[in-house]
Amino acid sequence: MADAARSTDRFEALDITRKLAAICGTPFARFAGPADEVAGRTARWVAVPGGPHAAAEVLRLAAAHDLTVVPRGAGTKIDWGAAPAQVDIMLDTGRLAGVWHEPRDAAVAEIGAGTPLRAVQATLARTNRRLPVDAPSPGATLGGVLAADESGPLRHRHGSPCAQLVGVRYLDADGELVSVGESGTEALGRATPGSGGGRASGRGPAGGAGGDPGRGGGDAILGRGEVPGLDVARLLCGSQGGLGVLVSATMRVHAVPAGRLWVSRPVWTPLEVHDLVRAVLAAGVDPAAVELDLPVPVPLPRRRIPPTHPSVVNRPDHPAVTGRPAAGSLVVLLEGGPADVTERAERLTAVLGAEAIVSHHAPEWWGRYPFAPGDTALRIEVPINDLHAAVYALRDATGGPVPVRGSAGAGTVHAALSGALPPERVASILTAVRSVLIARRGRCVVVAAPAAVRRAVDLWGELPTLPRLRSAKAHLDPHHRLAPGRLPGGL
Repeated sequence: MADAARSTDRFEALDITRKLAAICGTPFARFAGPADEVAGRTARWVAVPGGPHAAAEVLRLAAAHDLTVVPRGAGTKIDWGAAPAQVDIMLDTGRLAGVWHEPRDAAVAEIGAGTPLRAVQATLARTNRRLPVDAPSPGATLGGVLAADESGPLRHRHGSPCAQLVGVRYLDADGELVSVGESGTEALGRATPGSGGGRASGRGPAGGAGGDPGRGGGDAILGRGEVPGLDVARLLCGSQGGLGVLVSATMRVHAVPAGRLWVSRPVWTPLEVHDLVRAVLAAGVDPAAVELDLPVPVPLPRRRIPPTHPSVVNRPDHPAVTGRPAAGSLVVLLEGGPADVTERAERLTAVLGAEAIVSHHAPEWWGRYPFAPGDTALRIEVPINDLHAAVYALRDATGGPVPVRGSAGAGTVHAALSGALPPERVASILTAVRSVLIARRGRCVVVAAPAAVRRAVDLWGELPTLPRLRSAKAHLDPHHRLAPGRLPGGL
């Protein structure tokens, strides 16, 4: 409390605190503490508005006092990306929660931005439906997932969460509540469920920007005349709160599949992964996900696959012979009717060979990132035919194996570099990997990193959509009040 008061005139700081308490309620407005950080930048106040109108009042108060605002959901990805230049008010979306407009046969649901994904899935499960979103961050809210455009294994079939948007409600930098696309009630009334209407109300960007700034374009680019409402809605994806504060999202939902099987096969080299993924995609088994896990070799006593496992026992490079640990895994998820899934699994095992194993349960690493807190986390995106080249480039630049995990069937994987690597070493690795990827239409983005690394390296790499993103920021947030500096180019 003292720190916040010293950074502003004490009387003005207390006045702002009283005003925030009047808007949100006394228990939901306070001076920020040491844990209220955004990528290492400590906030001055925390406000937890009880609804969209209260959140709008917080933004209007910030505008009146020339304060910056950074939204926060569950905080699972609060240290991702660049640190903001300043965090005055941290707007916690925890009370902007709920699942609405979700009758039993509905193909869409409107969901509050602060709703944890687990709560969304539990609510929809009561009517045997689900949101096909399986972001790896435990406890993540829907707003946080959309703000980071975070995807899990199901992206292979369903695309990113932002690709499943029908509409959104968000607050602009001036506190105006804007609706774009369709609300839950409008979408329910359409003949084609979840089709995503083109009506837009309120302000929309005059120029274009990538729907996910960190991915060089994301799902939609403004200015193409393709359902303008959804273009604006998807513009918020990946913006990390830098273009608007998400209030709710109307998403497509699907029936829960009656049958699920995981077919796994050990892999030893990235080139082997390349050949197997091509075989899986050519097999006509309609996979819901195709995931890869390439762990760093560990001493034999810590290996997870026992030497008697049928996938390794007959190989010439068996750990008992070579002293090396067992391999990584390529795992394919099949979903659908039980009989159909079983038949497809049989066809897939015939393609993958005798080492393939069918299970009713996901492997331990499924839907988890390969990096830990303190690591430098990378996201690599490349056409699937060049994924092996990207992994080899990363190994060569690092000088050894690197943990790699993600959607081999979509060409999007994550990798982990040790947090002990000095910033200049990380920078040289990024330069080497990006030089290989640029010719293959791929990208390597730093998702999260220690503060010293984050300050020293280019987090984004080449970003062709930066001029459009700059135009969108200038239109939606001309005074740079929303998460300033979180977007590429210091926007």
